[in-house]
Amino acid sequence: MAKLNVNPTRMELLNLKKQIKTAERGHKLLRDKQDGLMQKFMEIIREAKTIRKNVEDKLQKAFKNFMQASAMMYPEMLENALLFPSAETSLAVETKNVMSVRIPHFKLHQKGNILNYGYLQTSGELDMALEAFQEVLPLLVKLAQIERQAERLAEETEKTRRRVNALEHMLIPNLKETVKFISMKLNEAERSSITGVMRIKASMENA
Repeated sequence: MAKLNVNPTRMELLNLKKQIKTAERGHKLLRDKQDGLMQKFMEIIREAKTIRKNVEDKLQKAFKNFMQASAMMYPEMLENALLFPSAETSLAVETKNVMSVRIPHFKLHQKGNILNYGYLQTSGELDMALEAFQEVLPLLVKLAQIERQAERLAEETEKTRRRVNALEHMLIPNLKETVKFISMKLNEAERSSITGVMRIKASMENA
């Protein structure tokens, strides 16, 4: 703790006491915000963990089918089947305000049939693989959205934590230490003034 460099006056004392009340009120608000951000962050992390497990399972099956299709088809046939895709995908990004944090929301739009080739020279495994990839894409977008949200919330939580600590361990203790110092100085001045008055009174009585 360190006292601030101010004049030890009653006006300064009143100002510092007001600053302490404001700082303590701000500290409580920031602490509540920090707790809320942490709670939301943990909810998102749990959701991300569930979605990631689902994505990994679906991708594993999709790649397994694709590898089987690659083994059963000639490379030229596989390349021709995938050369001209008819399915279209677009992604829109919006932001929403959550506890003063702008977090992204992704909207995926898909149209068209991903299976746009003839079935005579292709395998059923290729159909299953492409359909699985198309099915897992929204989950991948959702996972990317959630992980980005978690990053933004983590950044804001850390900023809020630093502000809370600065108020709790620096500003408020320094203000209180300064108030204590000024109060002591004013009390000393008051006692000195009273002593002086008593001496003057005693001198007048003895005169």
